[in-house]
Amino acid sequence: MNRILILFAHPRYEKSWVNRALLRGLHDQEEITVHDLYEQYPDFNIDVAREQELLLAHQIIVWHYPLYLYGAPAIIKQWMDLVLEHGWAHGEGGDHLVGKRIFNAVTTGGTRASFTHDGFNRYTLPELLRPMEQATHLCRMTWLPPFAVQGTYQLTDALLADYAELYRRVLHTLAQSPPPERIMEYELLNDWIADLTRRERP
Repeated sequence: MNRILILFAHPRYEKSWVNRALLRGLHDQEEITVHDLYEQYPDFNIDVAREQELLLAHQIIVWHYPLYLYGAPAIIKQWMDLVLEHGWAHGEGGDHLVGKRIFNAVTTGGTRASFTHDGFNRYTLPELLRPMEQATHLCRMTWLPPFAVQGTYQLTDALLADYAELYRRVLHTLAQSPPPERIMEYELLNDWIADLTRRERP
């Protein structure tokens, strides 16, 4: 079974009831490591060697964060700039991440309908993640669609619980190494796991 590394980044985690709900129950899962970057590096002084060791020990990487102004929190970019270094993650001799699967788990205040070409935000969520996709392509990783919890200001406790269960199901299913080609046909991992669940029902 694949091991999963969740690189979590939220600059105001104590105020995020949505992300607390998504992470609740994951800390005790044997195949999942939840790694809170802001908690580990409040001064942004990232331990590159430690982070690279974590990457080597896991087969699936998740960047988990709230989408603010169409981008990831600053520590994610700092992490990418330092950890995904030339000669280790890409370039000559940079083959340590080849084939590892990676995706984004994001929360957005805007609804899914607002992230369309005709919507308020003008672009789809996968389109807004293209720079991160290209960085992982450079590292010869396998890019998967994002998992998204959207319209967070409109969520009820019941809907949030459903999202948390969906996230757990996505992680546990990915840990079992399903073929990535089928997954890549979907815009979001939410759609993939929902369709997979429907097809598995008798």
